[in-house]
Amino acid sequence: MLNHYETVFILTPVLSDAQMKETVKKFRDLLVSLGAEIENEESMGLRKLAYPIQKKSSGFYQLFQFKAEPSVVEKLEVQYRRDECVIRFLTFRLDKYALEYAERRKSLKSEKKED
Repeated sequence: MLNHYETVFILTPVLSDAQMKETVKKFRDLLVSLGAEIENEESMGLRKLAYPIQKKSSGFYQLFQFKAEPSVVEKLEVQYRRDECVIRFLTFRLDKYALEYAERRKSLKSEKKED
């Protein structure tokens, strides 16, 4: 049974643009190699944090929305913990209401891109 998940991770702001893209690609490739089906991906860019984490006051935010087996999340989070570039992460299973909201948000973003 595949569940819908959304994961957000924050990368340290000291990375170059190329290093950030490489790290995001590494996690995208990991998800695909574990059999996850990525439905949406959003880079939210460099944002100020609500409170300092590891003496950093900002970070690169990245979101993936995907369908996968529950075991995939465990393996993904182990990789987050092993990567020193990741300063925070959160993964959660989407219920039907969160899934509807995510679909609406995705369609609104695609409409804005077309304008």
